[in-house]
Amino acid sequence: MDDALPFRPARPSLRDLIRSDEILPLPGVFNGYSVRLAASAGFLAACVTGSGVSENRLGMPDVGILDLTENVASTRAMAAVADGMYLIADGDTGYGNAINVQYTVARLEEAGASGVMLEDQVAPKRCGHMAGKEVIDAEEMLGKIEAALAARRSDEFVIEARTDSGAVLGLEESIRRANLYAAAGADLIIEDALLTREHIARFAGEVRAPVAVNMGFGIRALTGVELLSAAELQALGVAVVGYPRVLSAAAVRGMQQSIEVLRQSLRDGTVIERPDLVASAEETNSLMRLEEIYAAEQNYVRGRK
Repeated sequence: MDDALPFRPARPSLRDLIRSDEILPLPGVFNGYSVRLAASAGFLAACVTGSGVSENRLGMPDVGILDLTENVASTRAMAAVADGMYLIADGDTGYGNAINVQYTVARLEEAGASGVMLEDQVAPKRCGHMAGKEVIDAEEMLGKIEAALAARRSDEFVIEARTDSGAVLGLEESIRRANLYAAAGADLIIEDALLTREHIARFAGEVRAPVAVNMGFGIRALTGVELLSAAELQALGVAVVGYPRVLSAAAVRGMQQSIEVLRQSLRDGTVIERPDLVASAEETNSLMRLEEIYAAEQNYVRGRK
């Protein structure tokens, strides 16, 4: 048929990407800029960094201050411009008990996320690299995972269970919990306190589900974690590697440099001219798809001279 749509191969689901033989890299996104950049660079999926959202939206650290309403609003805005890139939302502790988890999962899936990470910390939680973390009983977390599975509307929505028990109770307990969470139905397991190659290899080898780890900018200085390449992690059996700070940390450093240039300009009475520190207006407009809006205006905006 002349008017038949051209054939397009089916896009692999997020679960397919997680279970692929090739490791899935997830840049951490936290606002429209970061989502646009990750999608335009060709990443198939990204993780929403709760610390980045809290810092960007509230100017506050990731210590449980960001609430569900703010989280859902941020996730919805990011999903709207993800251009087909899958987003795994950060559900923190689920903002309460298992019933709260059900509401959290429903709202984040409704907002356009393709999955959610839920952690076994005591609320108010702390970012994974911070001291003073505590974890709830494994049995309570199992109830939260079961509630999350019951709440999702699509079976393709990924439930990622995170345990922070390694930093609190040791590697043996984190492996035990990870396997309990996998048996309860979690699609992906992440441990946020695997500090060495040996610990990562053992965790990935003994956990009976796909395993994720976090790597990237600033993490080693904060936690002492041994940094490994994606290829090295894949060889150890890791399915997913997250880089939660790769964009948010770069944004802070770039703004620090630019604000110092501004201060110097005001102090010295000089004109600011540092194209090496800024994106051009053309680059920004292209990233934000301004040409598409202009084209739509030509098609639909009428009756104005």
